[in-house]
Amino acid sequence: MNLLKTLQEEKECNLKGGLYHQTQIQLAYNTNRIEGSKLSKEQTRYIYETNTFFLEDGEKTANVDDIIETINHFSCFDYMLNIALKPLSEEHIKQFHFILKNNTSDSKRAWFNVGDYKLKPNVVGGAETSLPSEVPTDIKNLIEKYNRLKEVTINDIIDFHYQFEKIHPFQDGNGRVGRLIMFKECLAHNIVPFIIEDEHKFFYYRGLSEYYKIKEYLIDTCLLAQDSYKRIIGYFMKK
Repeated sequence: MNLLKTLQEEKECNLKGGLYHQTQIQLAYNTNRIEGSKLSKEQTRYIYETNTFFLEDGEKTANVDDIIETINHFSCFDYMLNIALKPLSEEHIKQFHFILKNNTSDSKRAWFNVGDYKLKPNVVGGAETSLPSEVPTDIKNLIEKYNRLKEVTINDIIDFHYQFEKIHPFQDGNGRVGRLIMFKECLAHNIVPFIIEDEHKFFYYRGLSEYYKIKEYLIDTCLLAQDSYKRIIGYFMKK
């Protein structure tokens, strides 16, 4: 299966229930859930399939930003498919952020700087990240170093992800942008992509926080996720 071609073709013909359809739901649900979204997988599916929303039993309210960011993530995935084979650039990274955070409550705050790098220092997992003044140079150097690789492996993509999250270039949304980049780069280099599942977020976060000491934690988590996505692909290859 030419995975990128399959996803693009299913997107263009608006195929219901196919690999593209399932990937959209799985990726949007898990990547947003990791970052604190309260939407269930069924609510995510319902938004994607019907463009409407429902409250589950016991729920009285829903966070509007959770809904908007879910819809925006569907658009991020489509944008990613369109630029999958292009060399990764700052423009792509900033556009991911703009699409993801557009029309959210964060986008109403001037200091949040939607679609551009952070204006205020932040920390992740208790660790300091690049200062706002350092971000443009750090990201530029990271991309240039990555794009100089003659042959990109899954380990190179995971290493880029760690370095990207260490820089933490945006005020918020770094994890989701970073995971979209990994999916894009896997498609670009004929590597089976992967979706980090919410149930494995502890291992994912541990892998990021301890990567400088033990790279295998993050690598193993990503390879486990890759195996899960391979099973999904395998189902759609059956006749």
